[in-house]
Amino acid sequence: MKTIKCMMDHLYWADGRILDALEESETKNKELLKLVRHVAVAEQVWLSRLQGKGSAQYSLWEEAEELTVIRTMFEENAEQYRVYIGGLEESKLDEMIDYASQSGVPFRTSVRDILLQVLLHGQYHRGQINRALRLESAEPVQVDYITFARL
Repeated sequence: MKTIKCMMDHLYWADGRILDALEESETKNKELLKLVRHVAVAEQVWLSRLQGKGSAQYSLWEEAEELTVIRTMFEENAEQYRVYIGGLEESKLDEMIDYASQSGVPFRTSVRDILLQVLLHGQYHRGQINRALRLESAEPVQVDYITFARL
């Protein structure tokens, strides 16, 4: 549990750092904004599944709102994940969760694997965002775990 909690703390930190970089860049790239929104919504989708709720109400690839709206989404996600993980016992990590994908396909995945999906999915897309920032001649931001661990 300690490792997952620490990795989740990194996720909250990295989400904030990538938003800061996007604000600083003043990018108007709609695809880039859509991608960062996708990360925030995907976190909501997986949390909803962990909570035993459906996720059909979420649209993963909509046009992005203002970055302030996306920042609020990330902040709410962090708060809700902290509550969820704070009440999660280590013995529950291997509990299986039944859910349907966004296209309605049934799946069964462990809590541990869902949390790892959330962690790795976000890091994957933050890398894409940083690359796009560099291509726009903006400064990418350091979001590696080791940088977070040194704070």
